[in-house]
Amino acid sequence: MATMPEVETSQPQMSSAAPNSAAPKEAAPRPLPVVAVWARDLLVSLAISAFIIIFLYQPVKVEGTSMMPGLEDQERIFVNKFVYRWEPIQRGDIVVFRYPRDTSKSYIKRVIGIAGDRIRIDNGQVYVNGELLDEDYVPNDYADARSYGEIVVPTNSFFVLGDHRSMSNDSRDFGTVNERYIYGKAVFGYWPMEKLGRLR
Repeated sequence: MATMPEVETSQPQMSSAAPNSAAPKEAAPRPLPVVAVWARDLLVSLAISAFIIIFLYQPVKVEGTSMMPGLEDQERIFVNKFVYRWEPIQRGDIVVFRYPRDTSKSYIKRVIGIAGDRIRIDNGQVYVNGELLDEDYVPNDYADARSYGEIVVPTNSFFVLGDHRSMSNDSRDFGTVNERYIYGKAVFGYWPMEKLGRLR
């Protein structure tokens, strides 16, 4: 019986080398760790806060009772140090200034009269240019019966009073305050929390 000759079949050899491929892609940059992102945001926030506090607002602690009941002893407030570069000081503003008789001390009072105003106090009643001033920020318990002869507020000066009239050392005692001593407007109370808000 004839046998079929064995036929050697050859198959193409497969190269063990990988075919040439495109250049490997660069690894994508790894995202910053969460802690690093948090730290970066915190530093930015602190820098912005520092800028605002240093250049625009100054935290101040009220010492004394002369501005009660609106401002109490040890209350913390923010003073705007630049507002008077853009707007004039007005009646009713609560201002912080260097005490004219000792500029190492700072006082906080309310502006009652501006340059040119005629100020007179009769038994505790304040008159500005002949008209009785409506002072709803001075409760009866904080008023007094002091009188003060009429004056005309000099140029670039202001007549200031504390809201607690019977406990305040103010323009009735040391005279008017020159504009150069005034360095800010009290605008916002932030401590204690129950008094958080804009000052008036």
